[in-house]
Amino acid sequence: MSEMRKCESCSMPIDSGIYCHYCVDENGNLQSFEERFEKMVQWSLKEEPNMSREEAEKRTRAYMRTLPAWKDHPNVVAD
Repeated sequence: MSEMRKCESCSMPIDSGIYCHYCVDENGNLQSFEERFEKMVQWSLKEEPNMSREEAEKRTRAYMRTLPAWKDHPNVVAD
């Protein structure tokens, strides 16, 4: 039995490819860092409504550092 693949941009389980449908644009290309970052921050704030924007951004950058698509991106390495 094969291991479930995970999106290299957000870690969501996927059947094939390297990115999930949430992380790509209409042409199948990875969305920009800024777009993915903002969507992930918004998801965090929705999941934890009492969290500050600053904390959500900090946690999102730390999480994105662990993902293949973003681990070397200057906006997460600089922290």
